[in-house]
Amino acid sequence: MDTPDPIRRFVEATNVGDTEAFLSTFTDDAFLSDWGRSFHGREKIADWNQSDNIGVQSNLRIIRIAERDGVYHARVAVTGNGFNGEGDMAFTLDDDRIASLVIS
Repeated sequence: MDTPDPIRRFVEATNVGDTEAFLSTFTDDAFLSDWGRSFHGREKIADWNQSDNIGVQSNLRIIRIAERDGVYHARVAVTGNGFNGEGDMAFTLDDDRIASLVIS
């Protein structure tokens, strides 16, 4: 399956360290959960981005992606100065933006 555009842009923005492009992949009222830590809205997602993503030079690579019941489940390899390893990301999209991202 091809990676949907908002998810592709999310990965690309992370990998080049473009915070503005990264945040623009989310809806204004988006929700992000990272192993139970919850962030609501772009402002809070920006905080997460600084502490856990671009702020620690994360590099993402999608290993596989599948859609089930309107949710895109991606297995992602992460490297950088924070978490290193593989994890699962579940994306719910709203048109061309990410409405919800659950990392587990």
